[in-house]
Amino acid sequence: MPLSKSSISNIAETFAHARQSGAIIRNYPDDFPKSLDDAYAIQDEALSKIPDGLIGWKVGGIGGEWREKLGVSRLVGPVFQANDHKYSGQPVQMPVFADGFAAIEGEVVAILGADAPKDKTNYSIDDAVSLIASMCVGVEIASSPFPEINDHGPLVTISGFGNNFGLILGDEIPNWKSLDYGSWVFKTIINGDLVGEASADGSPGGPAESVRYLLENSARRGRPLKAGMKILTGAVTGVHQAYAGDTASVFFNDAHELKLALEPLRTTAPA
Repeated sequence: MPLSKSSISNIAETFAHARQSGAIIRNYPDDFPKSLDDAYAIQDEALSKIPDGLIGWKVGGIGGEWREKLGVSRLVGPVFQANDHKYSGQPVQMPVFADGFAAIEGEVVAILGADAPKDKTNYSIDDAVSLIASMCVGVEIASSPFPEINDHGPLVTISGFGNNFGLILGDEIPNWKSLDYGSWVFKTIINGDLVGEASADGSPGGPAESVRYLLENSARRGRPLKAGMKILTGAVTGVHQAYAGDTASVFFNDAHELKLALEPLRTTAPA
């Protein structure tokens, strides 16, 4: 049975308030969403309550039984202007919910070069690639005021802004148009320890499939993508939980390094 409108509003209001105030959500505020429609209805309503500009989206993976149950392999969430950073060679200070959940993910970031057609809802890989202006090295900071955001399945993750709380954009990937994902090797290091190393061909279809999926998802929600939007295409080396005070680096082919440090989000409301 779908969630009621009041439940959707309650969950959306709780996550939107926590995002803006820094308050922690100790318990999920209502019944868990039971379908993709429920989850994205919550996300859309929560989006309407955030005044910050939308500059892009994150795409994450769905695996195992949830992929079979939902019939999709990816989920999406918004990236806001306040959490958008261009790497300039110095460690980027990234706020996270210190008493919530936080993680660091090395990713490919696709940047759109043109608006998606307003009335198009079905895309091929070639359609998606034709809209991409560049692919870059990047980092996603996942953080949520709900410490259990990833413990109850992807529908809960979707409902909480897709668990995104930041993007760091690095250099353009050389010869990215080859889409030779197997040669795009990322390393993630936290507090001096190597926690993950992998190439960008680990998810079905790679980064271009993430863009294709997002184009369809956003169009069907009445949010066609715009030129200049940045798309985090999925964790290459995995989702690595981290904490305020941690330092990290993400390397691409041992040549492009992005340094960052996590810091506690300043709060304006009690937990």
